[in-house]
Amino acid sequence: MEQKARLSFHDEIRKNKILSVLLIFVVFVVLVCLIYVIGLAMGLDIFFILIIAIVFSLIYVWSGYFFSDKIAIASVGGKEANQNQYRQYHDLVEGLCLASGMPKPRLYIMNSPEINAFATGRDPQHAVICVTTGALEKLNKQELEGVLSHELSHIANFDIRFMTLVAVLVGMISIIAEIFLRSLWFRDSDSDNKGNAIFLVIGIVLAILAPIVVQLVQLAISRKREYAADSSAVKFTRTPTGLIGALKKIKQNHDMKVSGAVSPLFIASPKKLAVLFSTHPPLEDRIAKLERM
Repeated sequence: MEQKARLSFHDEIRKNKILSVLLIFVVFVVLVCLIYVIGLAMGLDIFFILIIAIVFSLIYVWSGYFFSDKIAIASVGGKEANQNQYRQYHDLVEGLCLASGMPKPRLYIMNSPEINAFATGRDPQHAVICVTTGALEKLNKQELEGVLSHELSHIANFDIRFMTLVAVLVGMISIIAEIFLRSLWFRDSDSDNKGNAIFLVIGIVLAILAPIVVQLVQLAISRKREYAADSSAVKFTRTPTGLIGALKKIKQNHDMKVSGAVSPLFIASPKKLAVLFSTHPPLEDRIAKLERM
């Protein structure tokens, strides 16, 4: 059997970042099309609709983004990791931060027998990493370093900021669609001409389908950011071995139950869903990519 070509982590990082940008462009195009069609159908100033959507979306997302670290830690019952008690945890993060030139994030522990971890925070200066007690107990030093480098990669790549931007655009589309569909109840059907009626039908179809489509795109972007974080982790440690070992152990026994709001943050999704509806790529696919690096 012909051996598959080796993958370059530099190429994988670049490819997944480019695909993320292309996918967010798709969301933006859907937003513009939705506003344009609704503007034609309703005879309203499209900028007025956009302003309303921006205000609601920014208010909704800003609080979650600005306090993302506090909200995530509180939701999982995380406790700050004492440096004397969790010396290896602190030492590994400090070493990775020194090598990458990043500020050291605040470190937390989540009481769970499962192997998992997450990082959050609006920027590297306000970042946190939280690992489960199971990860500290069941992973060897190299595997734990692989997991921590993956989480640091999310921080270094500003993934929380990027995904917040995606959430704003997706939220705007959902709000615009909701406002439009609700406004139809108060619209005088006798005032419609044939031209407006055509755009009205198109607008209704877009308003129903657009939120579903962009949410699927949002999930696809999340999966690409996970692939990018895996590749960046190899860049940090110069070996995929540790992360491969950790992902294999996670795959063997993985059934964590956490809040749906924070589940996308974890290194492996606690929810077992079809790939199309998952925030994370399948573990076997991630392992296969890493094994070729």
